[in-house]
Amino acid sequence: MNHTQSSAETAPDSVSFARGADPQRSHGTILLVEDEAFLREVTCEILESTGYRVLKTRNAAEATSTFGEYKSIVRLLLTDVVLPGQNGRDLANELRSVCPKLRILFISGYPENVVTRHGIQEDGMFYLSKPFSLQSLTRKVTQALGQKETANASV
Repeated sequence: MNHTQSSAETAPDSVSFARGADPQRSHGTILLVEDEAFLREVTCEILESTGYRVLKTRNAAEATSTFGEYKSIVRLLLTDVVLPGQNGRDLANELRSVCPKLRILFISGYPENVVTRHGIQEDGMFYLSKPFSLQSLTRKVTQALGQKETANASV
């Protein structure tokens, strides 16, 4: 780390909650982990517009740090499967070791059958393929937060 950088420059992309969000009326807090900036921003905007609070991070290291600070309010980890440094599956396992009830929604450009062969079929784990629509994202997030079926239920 460059010692001339401020802590804001090294902090997660944004630990921001929905603009004007009322924590009492929120649908819940989602920890979003996506290394592609455009997709991270669009996904965050979609989720915020539907009433979720979103903690945006760019990689597993940021997500782990952010989760440590906000674990009491995070209900869902929404993570890309392929991330720089640590993959989404390993991140999910790490966070679930701290919070076993954490719901997980994996997103990936890989076909679902390729991803689910690698162990993303546990209770409370769901999958959504990229590219996804606004409707499929919100439907899958609602499903992940509200149902107890296995991860391989697809949109």
